[in-house]
Amino acid sequence: MSDGREKRVRYSATSVMMPELTMEEQTALLHRLGFDGIEWRVRRVPEEQRGKGYSEWGEHKNDLTPENFLDNAPHMKQVAGDCRLAIAGIASNAAATDLEQVRLLAQGAQACGAPFLRVGCPKGYDGSQDYNELYEEAVEAYGKAVEVVAGFGVKAALEIHGHTIHPSASLAHRIVSNWDPAHVCVILDANNMVRDGFETTEIALELLGPYLGHVHVGGHRPLDKGRDDVGTVQWEWQGCPLGDGLYDYPRLLRKLKAVDYAGHISVEDFRPAPLEDKLRSAIGYLKSTEG
Repeated sequence: MSDGREKRVRYSATSVMMPELTMEEQTALLHRLGFDGIEWRVRRVPEEQRGKGYSEWGEHKNDLTPENFLDNAPHMKQVAGDCRLAIAGIASNAAATDLEQVRLLAQGAQACGAPFLRVGCPKGYDGSQDYNELYEEAVEAYGKAVEVVAGFGVKAALEIHGHTIHPSASLAHRIVSNWDPAHVCVILDANNMVRDGFETTEIALELLGPYLGHVHVGGHRPLDKGRDDVGTVQWEWQGCPLGDGLYDYPRLLRKLKAVDYAGHISVEDFRPAPLEDKLRSAIGYLKSTEG
């Protein structure tokens, strides 16, 4: 019997976009703009970024780290709840080989009620080491990380990303399919797939099935840089609003509904533009294209 509540798409945004805001300011902004959740950034600040001011990949006013995550978890849960936001997930960047950091993140994720934390494979891909060797190393390391995370009742999330051995849905699926989807999932990053690893939307979602845990959206478009010495056009990528990029987001939303996707669609937009303008534009576009 139906509970009378209509299923609908849920939208979140990553706090990586909001380096100059406090936790309370982040959640208040997302609530005011009509978002349903927040994806919390929990990362160590790289040494080379310290003292250089707030930035997406550097220092944040809301300084959440693996080491202080557990202590901050109750407040994170309360602040999100006060603004009627779900905690969509944890935007961490621990490698699967760093099991102590993975354990700290899993403890915090469990305490704040996050469904997953992002865990990366041991190495990226730059062509210097054979894919097959990297795959074997990744499966061995990721299996140990999954075991740690599963002990806290959350999932390890592998993000589709360029310069990795999992730039597509099928290559990410090849890795995570080694374990139960109750303990591991994939972040389908549509924006990343435009640049490296694009696969037909419907095939990608059908393949991932129960392993689809989260979705990232952003806008990119290629710009013609001119031809090289042999006449080949060279391209560079420019960030842009969702509706101006190459990915067909209305098509993605239709398929997500068709497969009864229950997670969040999380906005990532790192263009040098006013934060509120970017968030308002993104959620307005997404809601207008739900169909």
